[in-house]
Amino acid sequence: MASSMLYCKKPDSQIRRIKPQFVTLIVLLSILLLPVTAIQAAGIQIKSVNLTAVEKGYEISMDSEITLNDTLEQALEKGIVLHFVTKFSLFDARWYKLNDEVARSKFVVGLRYYALTRQYHLNHPVFSQSYYSLNEALQALGRIRDLPLTVKSELKPDADYVASVRVWLDLTRMPKPFQVETIGSSQWDLSSDKLEWHMKLPTPEEPVQIKGP
Repeated sequence: MASSMLYCKKPDSQIRRIKPQFVTLIVLLSILLLPVTAIQAAGIQIKSVNLTAVEKGYEISMDSEITLNDTLEQALEKGIVLHFVTKFSLFDARWYKLNDEVARSKFVVGLRYYALTRQYHLNHPVFSQSYYSLNEALQALGRIRDLPLTVKSELKPDADYVASVRVWLDLTRMPKPFQVETIGSSQWDLSSDKLEWHMKLPTPEEPVQIKGP
């Protein structure tokens, strides 16, 4: 009888020793995974850039993935307009360090939420569109098609150029009280990495495609 009781207690004591270790492991894994989730939750990532030769010059098309954090979503709900800027610049490779653009394209779109209609609204001088979900609005915001390139100096088909592109949330366009709140706050710092590459101008038959990281 005694040996039978000992046999039952032995695995029971093992369970008591293992269970706290197992719970601790789960807690540690959860803590370690939280920062990664937070980092991936908000940001701007440029997926692809296309420069195409057209009859009257050059056009740019881009796809970016834009995700907002809780702070920016709350700002939208309060009626604050978030302005996103997409800028493409072209430099002569010989004078790149002088930061003198030979061509550029800048695109600014405002994102706003209307509580009365429960719709998100994208606004630009040449277009206006509403969406029923934030996800739909952000997908449209990150999709740019046939944006004209403004040429400032003569472009040569056989010359070497350096191109750069970046997308960011422009805090200078926000109301002054919010600009003060955003100073030094990572919650309001939303920007893609600046992509840079060497290239020659595309031909109508061969557009230049650059994929993001």
